[in-house]
Amino acid sequence: MARIVSGAVPSPNIWNTPQIYELENLAVGPAGAAEAAMRALMRPWDGATVVEIGCGSGFHLPALAASAGRVVGVEPHGGLAAQAAARCASLPNVSVRTGTAQALPLPDASADVAIARWAYFFGPGCEPGLRELGRVLRRGGAAFVVDVDASRGAFGRWFRRSLPSYSPEAVERFWSRQGWRREDLDLRMTFRSRADLEAVLRIEFTPEVAGEALREVEGLDVDYPNVLRWREF
Repeated sequence: MARIVSGAVPSPNIWNTPQIYELENLAVGPAGAAEAAMRALMRPWDGATVVEIGCGSGFHLPALAASAGRVVGVEPHGGLAAQAAARCASLPNVSVRTGTAQALPLPDASADVAIARWAYFFGPGCEPGLRELGRVLRRGGAAFVVDVDASRGAFGRWFRRSLPSYSPEAVERFWSRQGWRREDLDLRMTFRSRADLEAVLRIEFTPEVAGEALREVEGLDVDYPNVLRWREF
C-alpha cells in the first residue's frame, strides 16, 4: 500500500484511479491554455524555479521543465510521487518530493513560481498551505491556483450536485479576503471515445450525477469552466 504523508487531504479521483485521471489530463484543452494564462500575468519565468504542489503522477512536469530552470513536484501520495519521478527520470532539471501543501519540503525563499491545479477547491481550511507559499517563494515570485469554477456551466452544476455542501460564493469570499486575484479560464475536455468520457465523469461525480451528465453530453466534448487565481509575493 502506498505511503501517504500525514495531513494530506484525500483526493479520491486520482488516488483511487490514476489511470482514469490520466485520461482526464489528456482530454483537457486547449493545450497549454492554463500555462499561457499564468505566464501572461507575471514576468517571464524562463530559467526560474517552479514548484507544482499536488503534482500527482507528474503529467504537467515535463511541459514546465521545457522552459523552467528547475522544477520541483510535491505530492503527498507516495505511489503517485513514484510515478511522477519515473515519468521525469530523463529530465535533469526535475525532482519529485513527497510532502503536503502545509509543510512543503523546500527551503525558505527557494522558488519563483508555485502552481497548484485542482488542489485548493474548498478555500477555508487552506490557510496553512497558503502561509507556506509565503515561506518558500522568493520576493517578487507568484503563486497560481487553477480550480473548477463551480458557479458556471453544466460542469459546475454537476459539481455542486455531487457535493451539495460546496458553496462557490463562500469560496470566492475566502480567496478575496486572502488577497488573491482571479480570472475566468475557459477550458474544454475532448475525449477519444465515449468510454473514456464516461470513465472520467464517473470518477468526478456521484453515480446519479454522472448518469445525468452522460445523458446531457452529446459527442466527445465537455465544457470545463475553471478559474485561475494568483497572488504576487
